[in-house]
Parts: sequence; C-alpha cells; structure tokens
Amino acid sequence: MAGTSIVQSGNYSLEIDAGFLVNSFTLDDPIKGVLDNTDYVLDGTTQFADVTDGTLDISIFRGRRDTGDQFAAGTMNFTLNDTLANGVFNPFDTSSPYYDANVSTPGLAPMRQVRLTRYDSSNTPERLFVGRIVNYNYNFQLGGLNTVAVNCADEFYLLAQTYMDELNVSPETSGERIETVLDLPEVDYPSGVGTRDINPGTVNLGHDSAYTVPAGTNVLGYLTQINETAEFGRLFMSRAGTFTFQPRIGATISGSVADFADDGSSLGFDEVGISFQADNVINRTVVTSLGGTTSIDSDPASIATYFIQTTSIGNSLLHETASIDDAAAYLLKPYPEARYTDVSTTLSRLTTAQRDTVAIIDIGDTITIEKTFPSATGTTSLAQELSVEGIEHEITVSTGHRVRYFTSPTQIVFSLILDDPTYGVLDALNVLG
Repeated sequence: MAGTSIVQSGNYSLEIDAGFLVNSFTLDDPIKGVLDNTDYVLDGTTQFADVTDGTLDISIFRGRRDTGDQFAAGTMNFTLNDTLANGVFNPFDTSSPYYDANVSTPGLAPMRQVRLTRYDSSNTPERLFVGRIVNYNYNFQLGGLNTVAVNCADEFYLLAQTYMDELNVSPETSGERIETVLDLPEVDYPSGVGTRDINPGTVNLGHDSAYTVPAGTNVLGYLTQINETAEFGRLFMSRAGTFTFQPRIGATISGSVADFADDGSSLGFDEVGISFQADNVINRTVVTSLGGTTSIDSDPASIATYFIQTTSIGNSLLHETASIDDAAAYLLKPYPEARYTDVSTTLSRLTTAQRDTVAIIDIGDTITIEKTFPSATGTTSLAQELSVEGIEHEITVSTGHRVRYFTSPTQIVFSLILDDPTYGVLDALNVLG
C-alpha cells in the first residue's frame, strides 16, 4: 500500500514540489552519491518530496460554512517535526535532501505546489487538497522540539493576486464570462485536462458600457461578483485542484453520496449542528444592476411575524429585467427552517469501505443526515437531504482523521420514468433529464 499509515484512517502522502528531482543520484554526495542506492537513482523520478513521515498534524478548510458566506481560497496548514527529521526542513541545511545545490536554494520554498493524497482500500490515490505553499514559520527551541508551521492555499490565492486590464465585455452567460476572464492573457489560467469544470450558468450578464470591467480589477473579486450578484451558485477549487463553477443552487437530481445516521444503519457520526434561527430570515430584497435597474421583492406575511429583514445587492452583473426580478425573488427566505447545519465523524469509527466514501465527499455533493430524538411517545427520527457547502479535515498522527461537512438545504428530484408508479407521476419531484 502506497503512502504512510495514519492510525485507523488509511494511508496518506503529503508532498511538496521541491523544484528539482529530489531522488536523483548526485556525484560525491555522501548520501545521494552512494552506488547502488535504491533511494537516489541515476536519473531521478520525481520533483515531489514526501514529508508525511515528518508531519505532526494537518488541517484543511475548503468552501464556506453557510450560503450567506463567500467562497474564498481553500487552505491547508500542517506542522513538520524538524527534530524528528534530523533538521532536513531547515532552510539553512545545505546537506538536506530538499536543498537544491545546483542553485544554492532550499527546495521547500514558498509558492511551491503541495498536495495531500489519501489511498483508498484498492490503493487508488484520491486528492484531498491541491495548492501552493504560502509561507513557512520556523520555531527552533534550544534543547526542545524544532517545528515548522506551513501555511498553504489553493489556486484562488493566485487569482486574488492577479489584476485585469480593461475588459469590454460581450453578451455571455455567467459561466462563459468566467471562461473569458480565465483566458485573458494577464490571467492565463491553465485550460488543460482536469483544470476547469465550469458550468455555462443559468443567467445572461450585462454587456453595455455600464458593465465594462475597469483596468485594475481584481480577478478573484470579479469572479466572485459574477457568482454572488448574478448566478448564486458555487465557485471553488475542488479537492483535486479543479477550478469549479456550479449553477444557481436549488433542487438537484444528484442523489445522496453518503448517508449519516445515529442508529447504526449507516455512516456513524459524533456531532451534528442544528439551526432554527430568526436571523436567517430574509423577507425583503433589493437587487440593483450596474445598468441602474432595480427590483424589490418582499413577503408581507413574513414581515408581519419577523419584522423587516432586508438583503441588498447594489452591483449585480445581471441586466435583463426579468433576471433581476428572478434574483430578488430567489433571495427571499421568508421563514426560518430547522435543519442540520453540519455533521462530523472520525474515520476510526467507520469501516474501511465507509472511510473511502467519507474521505472524498466534495463541495456540491448531496448527503443525508438522520438523527433520533426523544419524544413523548418514545423516540422519533428526522432525515434531511443536504448539499455540502464546506469541508474541514483534521488529521493528526496520534488520533487519526476527523472530517466535518457544512451544509445547506436542498431537495432531490428524480428523472421521470415512464409508467413507474412512483417516478412516472408528473410533479415537482419528477423531472425530465
């Protein structure tokens, strides 16, 4: 089995791109220059250094905790034990296997690529995070433990550091506009296999002079504006490092990829969050486009009960009146809804097959959470289908792997099946396609 075993969780590889072949034979080097060495071979095979053995803990957060939050760069932080690794992570150690003697610089340097992989029970590698090193923080203690805290971010970090020249936009859907921006020469985002998964989107964006993008506009800020003021979908980097854009959130035909329950029938969990709050209510909405068109919508019955609670968007990239009206209506949430907001589990409590399922759940997937509650007649249970909005991983050498999923409401609809007594009925839950 590839990778390094983490207690009751599986095998993992945490790898950093050193910028050179880290396992190549080096003449006259006391370690790399030993003949018949199986670790350092004549032509080298990889630029990625596996630092899993020297890692104490890893934490990841991707996505968002609530639909009211914006998607930001996903992050991964981990701690290296430099004492255990005999000082090889020290940037001043010129004899370190991660030091590039050809250019006299440390191989483990900021902005290098980093990736965390888990191997499933069939030894198939599944990425949990792909990004870049942002910085190393070294903590050297005389007579104590020397550690290195490493902070990483996904490719959204680079987009947040990039700015656009003036862009005279043309008629496009939200997804098409995102593709246009990524293809700009000053952005030059990769377009090869596995780099993009961009839905065309469901709305048309404005294209007259009011919508011209001025020079100096931040790339990630503008992409976020497309999503947060027009499409209201999901914009994130997948666990495999793919730039992903999903259309407006609503009912889905994607069934549950994982069922969590506390009765032993499905995936076990140890924590679940429940929300039932009045401050989640939105009963008045104002949407104004860059072209100056404004739409106002409200729910009088909700206002009578929960007072006026308004959300306002003043820089929408929508330009069609009908689309602006639809957006104002879409943003209304007139009544509080009791729901499961998050669920967490440890891989140690799951079977091998269940660990493989849980580890690779991604943003936008549908999961089911079912919990049993005491009631006057004994017990009752409630199950909800939910969309995953955010994911948090905590991995430590001593305790294993914990994962938490943050959720939003959804409704699963099913493809219409002719003559089927359940799925052949024409209604809101059975759809064509």
